[in-house]
Amino acid sequence: MNSKISVLDIDIDNCSAKEAMKKTMEYMGTEPVNIIEMATVNGLMQMDSMQQLKEDICGFDLVLAGDKTILEAADITDHKYLKETEGRVFLRMFMRYLHKNHKRIYLLVESEAEGQELYDYFQRYYYGLQVIGLAKVSAQNRADDMLVNDINGGEVDCILSTLKSPLQEEFIVKNRSVLDARLWLGLGKENIPVGRPGLAQGRIARFFVNRIFKKEMEKRKHI
Repeated sequence: MNSKISVLDIDIDNCSAKEAMKKTMEYMGTEPVNIIEMATVNGLMQMDSMQQLKEDICGFDLVLAGDKTILEAADITDHKYLKETEGRVFLRMFMRYLHKNHKRIYLLVESEAEGQELYDYFQRYYYGLQVIGLAKVSAQNRADDMLVNDINGGEVDCILSTLKSPLQEEFIVKNRSVLDARLWLGLGKENIPVGRPGLAQGRIARFFVNRIFKKEMEKRKHI
């Protein structure tokens, strides 16, 4: 693995998709659960004032940049890394791995509509991938114990989370020690591999969030 970069006090692994995938395959053969987080600009901003959570995230097994803006703000200029991040190469490699090996996955989503979209997407493009369970998780109604029992009862290989930050990170930090799975992949909202309505509005929102993020990064470089 290559060196790490620090972005808003969170250590992010600066590595190629191939290197990340090699490490991921090792995780799939070990216990207990290993944690991979795909960091996003919005997620980093949401957690910026949560120092303890940021320290916990630095203890995850692999933290990858899910947005090339993160790499650019950290002065990473390697064209290969930037292109791979923009093209979500690691995620596509990982999904093909799960599909080819008929792995059992459990989905964590924030709405029934989102869950249905993901399920339909996997059935269309990764038929044979076994979606063992799906649960809607919200900050107001977590029911962690029931959810952990359901996941553990399914004997899953991978838990795939598309929850917002910091809900996603708080959930896995709290329940890591009791989850019986090989791997947790925290995608967050921005890395969901499904087209969504309101795409234009989403791009506008991301544009302004990215501007604020870049300004904050520049400010901290001069402190």
